[in-house]
Amino acid sequence: MKIAVVGTGYVGLVTGTCFAETGNDVICVDIDAQKIKKLSNGEITIYEPGLNKLFLRNLKEERLTFTTDLAAGIKEAAIIFLALPTPPGADGSADLRFVLDVAGKLGMLMKEYKVIIDKSTVPVGTAEKVHDAIAKNFKGEFDVVSNPEFLREGVAVDDFMKPDRVVIGTSSERARKIMEDLYNPFVRQGNPIIFMNERSAELTKYAANSFLATKITFMNEIAQLCERLGADVDMVRRGIGSDERIGKRFLFPGIGYGGSCFPKDVQALVQSSNDVNYEFKILNAVMAINEKQKMHLIPKIKKYFDGSLKGKHFALWGLAFKPNTDDIREAPALYIIEALRKEGCTISVYDPEAMNNVKAQIGDIVKYGENQYDVLENADALIIATEWNEFRTPNFLKMVTSMKNKVIFDGRNLFDINAIGELGFYYESIGRAPAIPVNSYHYKKKA
Repeated sequence: MKIAVVGTGYVGLVTGTCFAETGNDVICVDIDAQKIKKLSNGEITIYEPGLNKLFLRNLKEERLTFTTDLAAGIKEAAIIFLALPTPPGADGSADLRFVLDVAGKLGMLMKEYKVIIDKSTVPVGTAEKVHDAIAKNFKGEFDVVSNPEFLREGVAVDDFMKPDRVVIGTSSERARKIMEDLYNPFVRQGNPIIFMNERSAELTKYAANSFLATKITFMNEIAQLCERLGADVDMVRRGIGSDERIGKRFLFPGIGYGGSCFPKDVQALVQSSNDVNYEFKILNAVMAINEKQKMHLIPKIKKYFDGSLKGKHFALWGLAFKPNTDDIREAPALYIIEALRKEGCTISVYDPEAMNNVKAQIGDIVKYGENQYDVLENADALIIATEWNEFRTPNFLKMVTSMKNKVIFDGRNLFDINAIGELGFYYESIGRAPAIPVNSYHYKKKA
């Protein structure tokens, strides 16, 4: 098939590359000429494990091409994906101006039947708005389909190539057949293509992400309770996760969720509820709790240092909102940095992939390390904000020789409490008792 993907952000680039990988001719369109130049020259613009190999292969085979010319991009395409930004507005609702602007232009450019697919996460009723925007300028036949993405950053290629389900919202039999043919190569193992109406498909994406955000938030609330009752959240997690009705995933406590999806989608669903005079009380609580959870380590740190952090120097491991991505949108690490700087602290940071994005956003107000160990030099404590694999089994001896104090505040529960205490560290995590050093050497060096 000939496919156009409008928008070369995270969703658009993964979508275009993966469709090209199954033999389709894909042309990706974007108004950013510099980005299109980079992509055309083989320079990938996002970090996503496994994507670069597919990208370069399909670029070489000329199944994947790029342009800034919307008319040229859609001319031969039977299918047009809209993978455009839908940023939250001031009230939390999804801003559809980019989607509707392109839809209006499509109406002026289309000459024959095409299927236009909303791949962006959009509120209920968007397919109808897109249809109306196209129909203002094009009087021929066309269909608008809702096909929400369920890509997890860090494993997006696997999620696309081997989806656990494909959700397609359409009321058109003609569009249904086209979409079924398009996705059949991805579901050969029997995972379902689920057809429904457009509004249900649009709501499905928001419902899925909001439920997962709620699950994470519930465990963070349990972690708060564990700290007050002397229970261990990891034991509780294993105990409830073995119940097949609950499942093991998304039960890890931490310092809140971030990224491009959960915060935005929860806000948007709450706003959609407000628009129809329904108060979504659970999600309002989820948002409030998550904002508070991002700061959960700060009181622990202040308590350890007797209430004053002025002049303290901290090392911070992890800047991305999760491992295996360079995405820093709503990353808890950024909130921690801001809070520590307000207290008069200095901070050295390291992340395997996200430092360039952080530097572009906040500049040189922190020091950026070459590796995870050089940021530890003379640190009063280490803070862990992202669970990158390379942080899980560090060289503790190397850490000891660099750090001023053997103190760790872990927002992702990477280490075993008993083991870290035996190494002589004072260690606080989420929903577990602190690890107190078992040796006679005092973990807090005297001035």
